[in-house]
Amino acid sequence: MKYFVTVGDRTVEVDLTGPRPVVDGTPVNAQMTALPGTHVRSLEIDGRSHTLSAKAAERRGRWTISLGRERFTVDAVDERTRAIREMTGGAEAETEKVVVAPMPGLVLKVEVEVGQAVKAGQGVVIVEAMKMENELKAPADGVVSKILVQERQTVDKGATLIVLE
Repeated sequence: MKYFVTVGDRTVEVDLTGPRPVVDGTPVNAQMTALPGTHVRSLEIDGRSHTLSAKAAERRGRWTISLGRERFTVDAVDERTRAIREMTGGAEAETEKVVVAPMPGLVLKVEVEVGQAVKAGQGVVIVEAMKMENELKAPADGVVSKILVQERQTVDKGATLIVLE
């Protein structure tokens, strides 16, 4: 099966039909194993092992990936879903790019201001959760259009914190 995986503004085609994954036409030595009953995955790429967490988000095909202290929002859809979204305009329905709280926590610092241009992966807000500080990053390039939280505010899992246009 072929998937289209989008992180920020970059989309790659991942073909899983053969014995090895093929990413944008290039075979890759990669294998992922899930730890049963958890969100934890072990990803081995070219002999290097990485431990990550993959949690499904509200939208079908959307995942929150945590790799160390880094967090990414990833959309992974198959060919059929992608085609349907393109025909129905479903891909355009999400014109706003948002930063959401991956878990309940306390906003420690808002690192951006309304009107500020940000790059994909740039830190925008720091949330403390489970006694750890988590820097949440912009999912894509854009301009901050709304800041819906303030420092010392508690937030629920899935709460929208920052909106980019």
